[in-house]
Amino acid sequence: MNAPSTSPKSVVGEPSIRTHALHALAYCERLFYLEEVEELRMADAAVFAGRRLHVQLQEEGERVELELASEALGLHGRVDAVRTREGTLVVYEHKRGRHAPGQDAPEAWPSDRLQAGAYALLVEERFPGAPVECRVRYHQTDTTVRFPLDTALRGAVAAAVARARLLRASRERPPVTQEERKCAKCSLAPVCLPEEERQVAGEARPRLFPEDDVRQVLHVATPGTRVGRAAEELVVTPPEGEGAPSRQPGRMVSALIAHGAVQVSAQALAYCVENDIGVHWFTSGGRYLGGLGGGGGNVHRRLRQFEALRQQDVCLGLARRLVAAKLDGQLRFLLRSSRGESESRQVLASAVRDLRALLPKCEEAPSLDVLLGLEGAGAARYFGALPYLQGDDVDTRLRFEGRNRRPPRDRFNAVLGFLYGLVHREVEAAIRAVGLDVAFGFYHQPRGTAGPLGLDVMELFRVPLADMPLVASVNRRAWDADADFEVTSEHVWLSKAGRAKAIELYERRKRETWKHNVLGYSLSYARLVELEVRLLEKEWTGKPGLFATFRLR
Repeated sequence: MNAPSTSPKSVVGEPSIRTHALHALAYCERLFYLEEVEELRMADAAVFAGRRLHVQLQEEGERVELELASEALGLHGRVDAVRTREGTLVVYEHKRGRHAPGQDAPEAWPSDRLQAGAYALLVEERFPGAPVECRVRYHQTDTTVRFPLDTALRGAVAAAVARARLLRASRERPPVTQEERKCAKCSLAPVCLPEEERQVAGEARPRLFPEDDVRQVLHVATPGTRVGRAAEELVVTPPEGEGAPSRQPGRMVSALIAHGAVQVSAQALAYCVENDIGVHWFTSGGRYLGGLGGGGGNVHRRLRQFEALRQQDVCLGLARRLVAAKLDGQLRFLLRSSRGESESRQVLASAVRDLRALLPKCEEAPSLDVLLGLEGAGAARYFGALPYLQGDDVDTRLRFEGRNRRPPRDRFNAVLGFLYGLVHREVEAAIRAVGLDVAFGFYHQPRGTAGPLGLDVMELFRVPLADMPLVASVNRRAWDADADFEVTSEHVWLSKAGRAKAIELYERRKRETWKHNVLGYSLSYARLVELEVRLLEKEWTGKPGLFATFRLR
């Protein structure tokens, strides 16, 4: 009687599994799901080091890659090398790190054994009749671990393939691993946010979310400028007679923003999309039109978003927190900016008192319509008090006398609207990077071309990224009421010099760092935007409770 087969069985019509994905599966099922199902991949220093190792091996003639695939096994992959040793086919897998400690001799890590075993099964099928052996070379310790393709390893591969298929068919992310040490070495920790999930349970953890992105946002604001591509660089060519072209290494650019009549070539667009560089367009007046690239949405992430935000109680709960956070931010800004003059103190004290009275009502609001009313009442009190944050020596042409827009009719609102447009762009770029749909929100209703989810999350950042830096810059007399603005009888726009000044003010503010009041670690405002979007997604994919909990100092 033949022994039962321990080889994985193929499923008709189902795509095969990457052999390397089994390594991720053995390491952490959540890592496997994020990479193989949601198609999220991030390269950190360890990943780049591993790539350099394989390039070095190839240059030294030590690496002979072999592409293998099997319908019967349901696997495909590229083995590092296959060599013949005394009639035995030896499958080699190279690893950058150190081997696992064994009782009597060095051992291979379970994930490495599984990966090498899967490659060995593919080799066995490709070259039938010859015995197959596995070897894993650990370069940090200069150690080679040998092990046979035995029954136990065959069974482990079969079980892993079956588990991988189950996870791939599921629409639910696996939970965060219980082995916390693995998270510290995982390239996808900034996406998975395992420590932030554990923070919800009241456990203080080390920070894994990166503090800042070292890349720069490339703003192009001169009409007639052309943006092209040359090899791995973006080339910005100003209009004739306005300077020489400048070159920006693509690896150092996180987003390209075109203001007004700026041309971007098809080659530059393709390069940006391929390298996850967001491309965004503004009108010359500062209204955000939209963008592309900078990350893509996976159907699983969007389906979970749609299912969650179709539930009225979920939307109402998130909206309550959002409005409370916005009102609290406005309240704290008024408190920290109070001035000594008697009239100012009275107006600010009245506004603070009213905003404090609105906060508990947010927690009890029975509907989104009631929350909209509370938000509107708070905005009226906040903007009514905002002029009293300006110094007495501020140019009267730059004083704030009430909110107006579309078009702005005074200088302060011209800058404020422009900054709000930059915040909107920042938020929508983060939403796309996380893979959510900007068109499906929980608080704002669809209107115009602006995505409701972008408008939702944007409410958290109006005060820290626009209101606060603008008021401070006006009080510092950083604006020239003549040179920085174009004034007509019907509207006021920023001039070329004014746009450059507003962009610098915003980008400088983004780079400022502060300590998160709940998570306990420091990060820049730019990273905070992305973090908030990922914490929003946690509301339906992990442990909820951290979205919209940050507060200004």
